[in-house]
Amino acid sequence: MVEIAQVQRGHRWRILGWGAAVAILAAPFVAMQLKAQGVSWSTGDFVAMAVMLGTVGGIFELAVRMSRNPYYRAGAGIALLGALLLVWANLAVGIVASENNPNNQLFFVALLMGIAGIIGAKARPDGMVRAMLTTAASIVGAFLLAELGARDEPMVRPMVEAVGTFIFVALFLGSAWMFRRAAAES
Repeated sequence: MVEIAQVQRGHRWRILGWGAAVAILAAPFVAMQLKAQGVSWSTGDFVAMAVMLGTVGGIFELAVRMSRNPYYRAGAGIALLGALLLVWANLAVGIVASENNPNNQLFFVALLMGIAGIIGAKARPDGMVRAMLTTAASIVGAFLLAELGARDEPMVRPMVEAVGTFIFVALFLGSAWMFRRAAAES
């Protein structure tokens, strides 16, 4: 009986998660139908967002199946949220200067370093801590290198960019903390 309740509760979370993904895709579509100012997504924008949301959702489903530990699941969820937001922001407006600034590619390299760490750790909690710390440090490094590079938008203030970067770093540090708690319990 308890197992059925857990499956039903998990089913509700899945519906909520995938429903949120659909709502995120539907919002700009509806806004465009209502002729909202500043909302103009191309078919490619919808496809890119659908791929990003599908990838994040699929990886989270895998993480939930890999571990029953709530800290592991939370760590995975926070890391995936951080990755999604970083990619989305970087593609939409860029982290530093404009989205066309080549220095923004450094943030994708930072994520690739984190992915390499996850693969090397075989997704074990103790290794995931190191992978998330590596990702956070790589994002800081990407920001510092990008700030030293050429600027294509002089009106953007580095302090605004630094605050945005700190949010991404905080997400990956929070994920590392959750994975550390998961490792302590295993």
